[in-house]
Amino acid sequence: MSALSLAARDSSTMLRRNLLHARRYPSLTLNLLLTPVVMLLLFVYVFGDVMSAGMGGADRAAYIAYVVPGILMMTVGGTVVGTTVSVSNDMSEGIIARFRTMAIHRPSILVGHVVGSVLQCLMSVLLVGAVAVAIGFRSTDATALEWLAAFGLTALIALALTWIAVGMGLVSPNAEAASNNALPLVVLPLISSAFVPIDAMPGWFQPIAEYQPFTPAIETLRGLLLGTGIGHNGWLAVAWCLGLTVLGYFWSKATFDRDPS
Repeated sequence: MSALSLAARDSSTMLRRNLLHARRYPSLTLNLLLTPVVMLLLFVYVFGDVMSAGMGGADRAAYIAYVVPGILMMTVGGTVVGTTVSVSNDMSEGIIARFRTMAIHRPSILVGHVVGSVLQCLMSVLLVGAVAVAIGFRSTDATALEWLAAFGLTALIALALTWIAVGMGLVSPNAEAASNNALPLVVLPLISSAFVPIDAMPGWFQPIAEYQPFTPAIETLRGLLLGTGIGHNGWLAVAWCLGLTVLGYFWSKATFDRDPS
């Protein structure tokens, strides 16, 4: 077999391993998925009228359309936290040391985690999106091409955040530290344009919300799903995704290739 065939075979094996772990131990995935669903219901049914009134008198239906793209991005950020914990567990429980002694393609271990996490992110987004549709979200103005672009953007964001999550897991000594290290992936969507427009925030806080990866991603996804303009946010979102992917990949690879102490 060629080196490429061996790499593909070992990567698919590691992917099956991670998907089996997710199926056998679904509690972590369900807990991470429950958070965006609760946030969606909370901001629509508890805060919806107040939040929409503060956005120029829009009704609840308009606020649902506004908040759903942000919740979908929160879903991606929350799901990859499970990847950080999973990678940390593999490192601390000794299975990685066992893999290092075997005749397998070493990068396939990380590839299995990354591909498995991206698939879980996409499935989680679909489930949360189904809940959003059930409570009234509609995307009547978006074309098929915009829907396809929205799906591609979601996958790209999931890939970028997963590589960052893998790096966090590799440098974490245990699962507790891993979940703490991944906290920014959960907090950053909360201080973005997910729930209110940046213009409605205090002036000193607006740069914090604007100059971070989630805001252009949310604005781009919002424009694609609602069939409105995305302006320069599309390029910013793609640039953030590519930059984070490259950073996370080389960080993870360098950390994984380092000889264990």
